[in-house]
Amino acid sequence: MYSFYLLLVIIIIAAIAGTIEFYLHQKRIGSIPVRIHINGTRGKSSVTRLIGAGLRAGGISNVTKVTGTFPRLILEDGTETHIYRKASANIIEQLAIVRFAARRKVKALVMECMALQPQYQTITEHKMIHSTIGVMTNIRIDHTDVMGHTLNEIADTLGRTIPRNRDLFTSENVIPEKVTRMAEKWNTKTHFTCPESVSFDEMKGFSYIEHRENVALALAVCNHLGIDRKTALKGMYEAIPDEGVLSRHKVLAFQKELVFYNAFAANDPDSTLLVWKKIRDEIGFEGNRIILLNTRQDRLYRAQQLAEMVGHKLIDEIEYLMLIGQSVDVVEHLAHGYGVPANKLISIGWTTPEKVFEAILSKTEKISTIVAVGNMGGMGAQTVEFFKHRSN
Repeated sequence: MYSFYLLLVIIIIAAIAGTIEFYLHQKRIGSIPVRIHINGTRGKSSVTRLIGAGLRAGGISNVTKVTGTFPRLILEDGTETHIYRKASANIIEQLAIVRFAARRKVKALVMECMALQPQYQTITEHKMIHSTIGVMTNIRIDHTDVMGHTLNEIADTLGRTIPRNRDLFTSENVIPEKVTRMAEKWNTKTHFTCPESVSFDEMKGFSYIEHRENVALALAVCNHLGIDRKTALKGMYEAIPDEGVLSRHKVLAFQKELVFYNAFAANDPDSTLLVWKKIRDEIGFEGNRIILLNTRQDRLYRAQQLAEMVGHKLIDEIEYLMLIGQSVDVVEHLAHGYGVPANKLISIGWTTPEKVFEAILSKTEKISTIVAVGNMGGMGAQTVEFFKHRSN
């Protein structure tokens, strides 16, 4: 009986403590006038960084939090700090970020959504962030294990972070009518942006390869907050890009040239195809065209999707599909089934970046262009670092 009463007391104390903390959190989040919550399938980290940078340039002090390739907290002066996690990612982390931002008395909080499961997306927005501006980059097929198997199902999941009676900015162009209907349900106005609103001359100001749709979306949010285009762009040009951003590294070795594109962050078929077309149409390929696909044991469905996309849509445009990472034998079998012939398929497996470099070099006569896709995890990040450090 004693243990029962002790347990009851503990439960009551915990409930009281939880209620007090909930009240304090609502007070903290309410003290931050502008709260921007960025969700979507692709480009969240880039758009989050761009918005934060544009706001800083326009005099709106803000704390920006990105999940991205590696979680980062960006302070009012643009400096970054790593977010240390004792365990796996958890949405409770957002509470600590709100507490931190409120203590610094910033004017704005720019948060990348870190939730995947539908119920957690609802909690993050409607219990934690209460955004004054919602942002949805796009809706693509990804995380089908938790978010849904169709575009409409995934849209329903992402739509859980749409704020009520506010404004939603989006660059979605596949099922825009679905976004509009979801926003109208919450009496929220939808603002659609298009990449053509950003000129190629304006894109030249970036030191890395950014996507016009990301810039257009971030500029629209900044304009909504009263920041003029020139000022916002200046801040964006100076922003530190995410480590998974599309980047280009040229390596000269043994009278050969390797042009390496880090597109690991584009890990779904639609985004990967867009990146491929962007490089092909706006920059141009040089020499042999190689797709380097990195796989993770716990993300085999992504490798399967990418192998299918290569076999069905890019096989006539490439010389080789090279496989690195985990379970490449499985991916190799799948790729054959999707129409990738044996003479175009090279399985490297789990190895060192040096071995990857040597394998590519052996298939290069004079010049090769390598587009690395799949995942930054596993061998991804170290392979990028290898080419980055050897670049000229």
